[in-house]
Amino acid sequence: MGPDIIHLKNKKMIKLTDILTEVKKIKETFEEFANIRGKGAAKIASNAEEKGGLSLLTWHHFKVKASYYKKAEEGKFDKEAAVKEFEKTLKSISLNMTQIEFQREVGRLEVLGELLIRDKK
Repeated sequence: MGPDIIHLKNKKMIKLTDILTEVKKIKETFEEFANIRGKGAAKIASNAEEKGGLSLLTWHHFKVKASYYKKAEEGKFDKEAAVKEFEKTLKSISLNMTQIEFQREVGRLEVLGELLIRDKK
């Protein structure tokens, strides 16, 4: 095995060319990023909804993200408004919330933070 192979703890090997290919994929547009993340969140929400029970907490967490990803995908992301909403959401999270409220607000905080951080690139 040559120097172009990396051994991982789980005994798998990765070719350096595969890593470089993955890095190139990360350079998508902001709108593409939002689309990809939105699809992932929608899939998780759908799976959680199907399971029901305590998985519905996960559904609440991921469902709230949909409208934010959609706006960003459509080029309607308002950075200033998102910063204000992020700060407001951050301040609103407390241990006095219900589990559902907590999951929704943490999901909102995540999606806003993720989009704001990604928008810096």
